[in-house]
Amino acid sequence: MKKTIPFILTLFFTILCFSQEAERVKGVVFNTSTDRVMDNVHVVNLNQVIGTVSNSNGEFQITARANDTLYFSFLGFKSIKIRVTNDMLKFEGTRIGMTELAYALEEVVIRPYKLTGYLEIDAKNIPINNAGRYSISGLPKGYEAGSANPGAISKVMGAIFNPVDFLHNIFGKKPREMRKLRKMKEDDEIRNLLASKFDRETLSELLQIDRVDIDEILRNCNYSKDFIRTANDLQILDAIHDCYEEYKVLNRVDNR
Repeated sequence: MKKTIPFILTLFFTILCFSQEAERVKGVVFNTSTDRVMDNVHVVNLNQVIGTVSNSNGEFQITARANDTLYFSFLGFKSIKIRVTNDMLKFEGTRIGMTELAYALEEVVIRPYKLTGYLEIDAKNIPINNAGRYSISGLPKGYEAGSANPGAISKVMGAIFNPVDFLHNIFGKKPREMRKLRKMKEDDEIRNLLASKFDRETLSELLQIDRVDIDEILRNCNYSKDFIRTANDLQILDAIHDCYEEYKVLNRVDNR
């Protein structure tokens, strides 16, 4: 009898956890201006770090628990966050309205390269990215240097010989959020969403850090200004992940 009670308790908690994980939110996304349903809206559970998209009928379903936060994103519309309630888990058909953004288009000036057709002359007129990449034997990644980041080499050496100082003030502030990086990289819908975005908004929500902190992380990881300015959110995610993995090795950070 004594052996049976622990087994029953273990089975009970296992079933309870499974039931919690199996809960799903089902709803419909619509345009508040036209009341029309919206397809291909990205829905991300910021707590579980999983994502999905709405179908042609505006319908979506995603695994969630009560009090999880769902993040809705669509190009040209204001992103919104919704806290999951017990009613949302119990009843289907929750309607989520999204509002269009009003953009004021700025004047765009196009400056051609004035190519002549002669390779030797045109090659001198084409802008060149001077941010080179350097690698050190034993480390899995490289570092950008050049005019945009002239101190990269010295920073790399400093990171190796002073691992306590390297990025401690950055990653040390948000260790729990940084552990989400691996889960983000494994979710295809989140990767697809980040590949189409350049505003760092979704990435900031997932990591729960400001855009300023994202830029600071990349600068401390020795990425050039050109990369920080032009990379999409997926490239930024991969860059931060690689840098964090290296940080854990240098500082022996627990990954559990």
